[in-house]
Amino acid sequence: MASFSNHLISSFSCSRRSASLPRRGNTPSIFRHGHYSFKSWSEVSGNKYGRILICAAETGRRQVEIVYDPEERFSGLEGEVDDNNKLSRLTLFSPCKINVFLRITGKRNDGFHDLASLFHVISLGDTIKFSLSPLKRKDRLSTNVPGVPVDDRNLIIRALNLYRKKTGTNNFFQIELDKKVPTGAGLGGGSSNAATALWAANQFSRSLVTEKELQDWSGEIGSDIPFFFSNGAAYCTGRGEVVKELPFALPKDLPMVLIKPQEACPTAEVYKRLHLGKTSSVDPLTLLEKISLNGISQDVCINDLEPPAFDVLPSLKKLKQRVLAAGRGQYSAVFMSGSGSTIVGIGSPDPPQLVYDEDEYNDVFITEASFLTRQQNQWYAEPTSSTGSLSREEPSQTGK
Repeated sequence: MASFSNHLISSFSCSRRSASLPRRGNTPSIFRHGHYSFKSWSEVSGNKYGRILICAAETGRRQVEIVYDPEERFSGLEGEVDDNNKLSRLTLFSPCKINVFLRITGKRNDGFHDLASLFHVISLGDTIKFSLSPLKRKDRLSTNVPGVPVDDRNLIIRALNLYRKKTGTNNFFQIELDKKVPTGAGLGGGSSNAATALWAANQFSRSLVTEKELQDWSGEIGSDIPFFFSNGAAYCTGRGEVVKELPFALPKDLPMVLIKPQEACPTAEVYKRLHLGKTSSVDPLTLLEKISLNGISQDVCINDLEPPAFDVLPSLKKLKQRVLAAGRGQYSAVFMSGSGSTIVGIGSPDPPQLVYDEDEYNDVFITEASFLTRQQNQWYAEPTSSTGSLSREEPSQTGK
């Protein structure tokens, strides 16, 4: 919790029910509560756990009263503070990512592959509610999607275990995961969940460590996790854990559509079928420069994992080809994200009509999305204009 908000909340009389406050844009010059008569109120920005309203009072004995309004949201973060000014509940948005391009540049001695990729956060994401557990023995995770593990196979639990190991803290949590990101999709939903859990654990410990420390630690449990501690747009190398924030981000008003078939692409199997001699020879820094100058086009959205993924799942290749053919002029680029199996169409939020007309696409997951970044020292906020998923069914139940 920010020290500024701690000071304000502990220094004055705080109440969640102390006044019936007007909404923004409908503020009277005078309103009353009890024996206080308030002339005006204003909002203090910078408190990340809610909006704090400073009310100028007529009485000389007391100059201000601070009212916490839990119904409001600041930067998409919802928190609740107990009577001891200790954070007890926190709700966070956990967005996923796409790989605008993904080059595989070599095989490492540790068995992993070196990659070079433009990662970018998008507006599709899960919601995670964290509550302090009164029993300091075990985290308890529940989720809306059957088949998602709720033990230490889940990256959320592994992230919380890592935080306690690194810091010596003993907070345990009850976690509710409202999952909207399909698994086995190449969207990094599990990695985002883990990063969000680390950030949350640090908030409950009053920002005990820096975000850089969280980022460095997170690479121990997943290669994609460190990326989410960037501002949301980064050039990632190594296994993906070497993160260089970009001086530019892609336009937030650039629409896209995600189409994911029910079948997942097992990442291990995709890499097993990868032939380094058949990958692209384009310098990834050249791709990055082209995107920074000219934006996204089909020629820069190279994914070296597409051929092996299409080998694992031939229907995925057919889907990409059909989206390309049906969407000529509709999309500036169509490509697979990560190791699959999500096909991304950039330039329009609408899928081609064939996914509605043909029976073989009855079970695909479809959603519109946009690019997303975050402000420094704040977690990602779900866009208020988000229209949500257009999918015809729940997220995939396979994988983690």
